[in-house]
Amino acid sequence: MRRAPDTTGPIRPRLPSPVQDVADPWLAHRGVALRLKRDDLIHPLVPGNKWRKLTPNLRAAVERGHTRLLTFGGAYSNHIRAVAAAGAAYGLSTVGVIRGDELAGAPRNWSLARAEAHGMELAFVTRSAYRETLRGLGEDDPGTLRALEERWGRAYVLPEGGTNVLAARGAAELVAELSDLPDLPALGPGDVVCCAVGTGGTLAGIAAGLPAGARAVGFAVLKGAEGYLEREVAALHERGWARAFANWRIEHGYHGGGYGRVPAELEAFAAEFEARHGVRLERRYVAKLLWGVYGLVERGELAPGSRVTAVITGPPDPEPGGAAGVSRGCGGA
Repeated sequence: MRRAPDTTGPIRPRLPSPVQDVADPWLAHRGVALRLKRDDLIHPLVPGNKWRKLTPNLRAAVERGHTRLLTFGGAYSNHIRAVAAAGAAYGLSTVGVIRGDELAGAPRNWSLARAEAHGMELAFVTRSAYRETLRGLGEDDPGTLRALEERWGRAYVLPEGGTNVLAARGAAELVAELSDLPDLPALGPGDVVCCAVGTGGTLAGIAAGLPAGARAVGFAVLKGAEGYLEREVAALHERGWARAFANWRIEHGYHGGGYGRVPAELEAFAAEFEARHGVRLERRYVAKLLWGVYGLVERGELAPGSRVTAVITGPPDPEPGGAAGVSRGCGGA
């Protein structure tokens, strides 16, 4: 039987991930401290929340005797690349079901090419078929699972973005890292831990792991997801912790016009932040997160005395200008 993967395996993560203070006079004038939880530096191939969400699922797959991972994502999905890399490292074959059958005959973009280089088999399906499959998986429809197995054989199925209860529990571990920082006050009242929200797993884990008095705020990267994302997070809490948590909320005003959209105002904010603080920002998730943090401070919703920890869930695209103004795939925070 295969050994379950652990942090001593072929992928050696940088854990705990670093915490970086942001010296910003504009924030300091308003009494708000900002620090970055640099999960983007965990590993170059499986960075950020992908490592935290994948590790418990890899372990479960191996312990259950699986040799294949099957998952879903868009053409530029961070999750697809991470599954391909992690599967290759641990000797698991991988299948990525990609949204958009028109991509099958097109030249591979850098993201899909990287997944294939790690041995992932890509299957391109229509958007309607993609939605139907995800709907069936979400409803635990046995027919959907049977159809996947008939096509690709027995596989451990990871949902889009890798979000499930195990993933949320993995995300909760970053709170423990924040609580163990030497020479700094422990998390408590006045602390706000923020992250981007694509599927809700990272926010669910953070909220569940926070001590009394601390709060979590998620910033939706989807347009029109009010209510839907809240239900997803609440369902993860119910399934994973058998209780509800009242210490979190989701902001829906900083998605920039839709999934993967980067309007000029957001691009200008991100470019200025990079120039002032020397941290390159991934645009589809991370830039929207920080844009939202500054927006809440400006609106007075992060009161003086707040200590904000922004979780940098992933690195920027390797291609210059790859994200701006163009719809990209699923990262799934």
